[in-house]
Amino acid sequence: MSEPIVFCKSGGCTAKLGPGALNRVLEKLPKADRDEKLLIGYDSHDDAAVYQVSEDLAIVQTLDFFPPMVEDPYTFGKIAATNALSDIYAMGGEVKTALNIVCFPQEWDLNILGEIMRGGAEKVIEAGGTLAGGHSISDTDVKYGLSVMGVVNPKKMYPNDGGQIGDSLILTKKLGVGIMAAANRVGAASKEAMEEAITSMTTLNKYAAEILKDYEVHACTDVTGFGFLGHLHEMLGKGYAAQIDLAHIPHIAEAVHHADEFLLTAAAQRNRNHMEQYVRFEDVPFAMEEILYDPQTSGGLLAAVDKNQAKEIVQKMQSAGLAAQIVGTITQKEDIEIIVK
Repeated sequence: MSEPIVFCKSGGCTAKLGPGALNRVLEKLPKADRDEKLLIGYDSHDDAAVYQVSEDLAIVQTLDFFPPMVEDPYTFGKIAATNALSDIYAMGGEVKTALNIVCFPQEWDLNILGEIMRGGAEKVIEAGGTLAGGHSISDTDVKYGLSVMGVVNPKKMYPNDGGQIGDSLILTKKLGVGIMAAANRVGAASKEAMEEAITSMTTLNKYAAEILKDYEVHACTDVTGFGFLGHLHEMLGKGYAAQIDLAHIPHIAEAVHHADEFLLTAAAQRNRNHMEQYVRFEDVPFAMEEILYDPQTSGGLLAAVDKNQAKEIVQKMQSAGLAAQIVGTITQKEDIEIIVK
């Protein structure tokens, strides 16, 4: 008797290596002489690599793939592609081409793989890009994602650590999708809340990025596996600090209930272990701490913008159907890097 197919075990960005472990590996890699045309590489904690080819043109390269976090293959394909495409938008770029990355058990029904790739292809098309090929291998578990190439004007790209004191921080999607996926795997998530999470995970950050292009953006990243606090920490790399307004953090309401019931992820605990030395919570409930540490799959953009433009940006994003909010301010660093209250 053959083993039953288990499509969704534990996936999405919860499958990422913890930030502490990853940093220890990257620090030991051999360093070549710096290519002056490589404007951004892995050493900067940015979302994608940027390589300049002319005065006004640079190539943006990124790669992302992971195991399923939902049971439906087509939906998984859309989420994985949306997540991989996001890094181009976080750099201020435009998507041009994408290559499929596929790991799939050879003995499984290939129609499942077809549905995954159909979902991914639809999102590449929606992004305005072209699916140009890919690579597949036989594996014991399913994994899918994209290698994406985009373009950006190097004078207009967004580094993730270019924020300035006084900048407003805008978050464009709700937090809590990692907790919702964990609850869904044990049958505890409501259909409505899970649909809310899937809608968020399949919404391209293209739409938020198109609005940001008309304004003064000093820094930008997308919130994925290291959680809101982990990616904010990377944005503050120049020695700045941030004050976060808990009341304005957009989140899936049901995720608070599941966090209170300790339906948590191991990845969130890795994020907490790595980040707790940088964070002070002031009268923050445990469940909201977990939501701020929660690894996001295909999360929103976190942008540091001119404070005088922030309200207008958020109004435009909300009018476009996005869950954007002003969630905090970049400040001078004192005794602690991030204060949440």
